[in-house]
Amino acid sequence: MQQSCRNCANLFEITEQDLTYYDRISPIFGLKKFNIPPPTHCPTCRQQRRYCIRNEHKMYERTCDLCKNNIISMYSSDKPFPIYCPDCWWGDSWHATNYAREINLEKPFFDQFRSLQETVPRISLYLVSSENCDYCNFVGDCKRCYLSFGAVYSEDCIYGSAYYSKDCVDNLVTRECEKCYELTDCRKLYNCLYCQDCYGSDHLQFCYDMQGCSECIACAGLRNKKFHIENKPYSQEEYENIRDAMDLCNQKEQEEWLAKLENIKLTTPRHFMPNTNTENVSGSHVYNSKNTRQSFFVDRCEDCSYCMQVVDLKDCYDNNYTEENELCNEYLGMYKAINTHFSTFSRSSYNVFYSEYSINAKNLFGCSNIRDREYCILNKQYTQEEYEDLVPKIIEQMINRSEWGEFFPITHSPFAYNETVAQEYFPIEKAEATSKHWPWKEEQEELPNVEKIIPADRLPEHIEEIPDDILNWAIRCSETSRPYKIIKQELDFYRKMHLPIPKIHPDERHKKRLNLRNPRKTHIRNCAKCSTKIQTTYSPDREETVLCEKCYLTEVY
Repeated sequence: MQQSCRNCANLFEITEQDLTYYDRISPIFGLKKFNIPPPTHCPTCRQQRRYCIRNEHKMYERTCDLCKNNIISMYSSDKPFPIYCPDCWWGDSWHATNYAREINLEKPFFDQFRSLQETVPRISLYLVSSENCDYCNFVGDCKRCYLSFGAVYSEDCIYGSAYYSKDCVDNLVTRECEKCYELTDCRKLYNCLYCQDCYGSDHLQFCYDMQGCSECIACAGLRNKKFHIENKPYSQEEYENIRDAMDLCNQKEQEEWLAKLENIKLTTPRHFMPNTNTENVSGSHVYNSKNTRQSFFVDRCEDCSYCMQVVDLKDCYDNNYTEENELCNEYLGMYKAINTHFSTFSRSSYNVFYSEYSINAKNLFGCSNIRDREYCILNKQYTQEEYEDLVPKIIEQMINRSEWGEFFPITHSPFAYNETVAQEYFPIEKAEATSKHWPWKEEQEELPNVEKIIPADRLPEHIEEIPDDILNWAIRCSETSRPYKIIKQELDFYRKMHLPIPKIHPDERHKKRLNLRNPRKTHIRNCAKCSTKIQTTYSPDREETVLCEKCYLTEVY
C-alpha cells in the first residue's frame, strides 16, 4: 500500500512483507498483544530521525560531573544532563535506578522520557573493551586508535571507521585492511592508497572497483590483473619504473593521478549494485547476505530491510550502526540486542522498548542508562507482574497520542541537529532546523594550546622536510581555516608510507570521502547494454554506464 510520509509528504510503499514483519515482532505484555503499526515516515525520514541521536565527530573538553577531572566528551558543557567519565559511569557509587520516577499516564510519554534523560548521568564516550582510544567514539575492541568513529576490532587506525583493520589512516568503512591510506568502502586490502570499492587486492594506488588485483595504478573495474596503469598492461619492469618515479608528496602530480582515475572511471562500466555472495537483496554494498531489502553497507544479514552499516543481523528492520542483533526494529545501536525496538545503544539486552544505552538488561520500557536490571519503567524497578500490568496501560495512552510505533522525535534529541551524523547525510541550514524546532548549535572555533599556528600552504611539500616540531604546532586548513594537529603516530605513518602531511582538516577529508558515495537511495533505470530494468543507486540522469549482473559479468570478467 502507498503511504504519505508524515515528515516530507513523499509517497512510500509499505509491502505485505513489511506488515507481516511488524505483526510478527509485535509484543505481548501479560495476555495482550500490542501490534506495531506500519510506519508513518518514509525509510529516508526514518533514517534521518535515528541519525539525529548519534554524534560521532563532535568532541568537547569538559569536566566529569562526578570526579571533576577534565575529560573529552561527545557532550558539550552546556548540555542539561550530567556527564561522567567512563571510570565514574561504570563505578559502584551510583546506579541509574537512583533516578527512577513514576510514570504519569496523563502526560505524553515522550515528554516524560525527555525529562528523565535530563537527570540521568551519561557516559562521556562510547568505548567498549578498547585500549588507548581516548579520542574515539563508538569503538569496540580497538587498540591505539585516534579520532576513529564506529570502528571495531582494529589497531593503530587514525581518522575514520575501520573494521577488523590495522595501521590505516583516513578511511571510510574499510574492513580487514592493513597499511592503507585514504580508502572508501574497501575490503581485504594491503598497502593500498587512494582507493574506493576495491576488494581482495594489494599495492593499488588511485583505483576504483578492483578485485583480486595487485600492483595497479589509476585503474578501474579490473579483475585479477597485475602491473596495469590506466587499465593498460605493462611489463613488470615498465610498471616498476613508472611506480618508483611517482612522487605522492607532489600535490600537482597527485592531482594528475586523481584526474586520470576519474577519466578511467567514466569509461568503465559500473555494476548496478556492488555485492558479493548474496541472494535476493537490494540496495548497495551488500555482502554475504540474503533476503535483505533496501539496505546499504551490510554484511552477513538475513531477512532484514532498511538497514545501513550493520553486520550479523537477522530479522531486523530500520537498524543502523549495529552488530549481532535479532528481531530489532527502529534501532540505532551497538552489540547483541534482541527484540529491541525504538531504542538506541543497547548492548547485550533483551526485550527493550523506547530506551537508551541499556547494558546487560532485559524487559525495559522508557529507561535511560540502565545496566544489569530487568522489569524497569522510567528507571524504576518493578516485579514482573507489576511490569506486565503497567506497560499495556502506557502503550494504550501512547496509542491515543499517536506515540506508539514512532521513534523518538528529533526535537527530543540529546544533541543539536548539526552535531549529529544526520547533518552529514541529510544536511540542512540553521533556518530550516529552527523552523522545525529542531535543536541547533552555533559552532565556535577552539584554538588548540600550541606553540604556533601555521597555514597549511606553508608546510614543506615533501615529508622528509617536515620537522618533528610539527607535533607542537597547529595547522590551518587550506579550505576552511579550521586548526588541526598532527600526532606522532600519524607523522610516523606518513613518513613510513612517504605521504604528504594533509592540508585540510580531518572533518573536511571525511566529507570528501562521503561525497564519493552515491546517495543511499535506489532508482529504476535500464541496463545500458540489454535494457533490462535494474534497481540501482545510479539515478537515470547520471552519465555512467550501468549494467545488470549478467552484462556486467560479460564486460568485466
